[in-house]
Amino acid sequence: MTHRFTLRIYYEDTDLAGIVYYANYLKFIERARSDWVRGIGVDQNVMKDEDGLVFVVRRVEADYLGSARLDDELLIETTTEQVTPARLIMRQVVSRDGVPLFEALVTVVVVNTSGQPSRLPKVIRQLLH
Repeated sequence: MTHRFTLRIYYEDTDLAGIVYYANYLKFIERARSDWVRGIGVDQNVMKDEDGLVFVVRRVEADYLGSARLDDELLIETTTEQVTPARLIMRQVVSRDGVPLFEALVTVVVVNTSGQPSRLPKVIRQLLH
């Protein structure tokens, strides 16, 4: 299952050279993951309020392959690579007109409100298979 999320680049996303500031790609893929989670029916506010659980990024492997610029429309594709009881690994590719600009392998885990590791809720694991 691949989730697709589009995003337009605004002036605030760029640096002095007029290209997207490197750290903003992490924000972009976060937005795409949040949209994907919402799209599969997971309400993160309910998960926190009722179950005391939240998603956190454990690890990111990132490759910067090209540069986006002001007014570009980007496509962020999120694909589930692996789901275990303890973690979710996703590949996220940011592209413009079919050309990859940024790629990341993101490991997400769940912690309770005290910050202690927890298992992914069974209902979420089922949604991802």
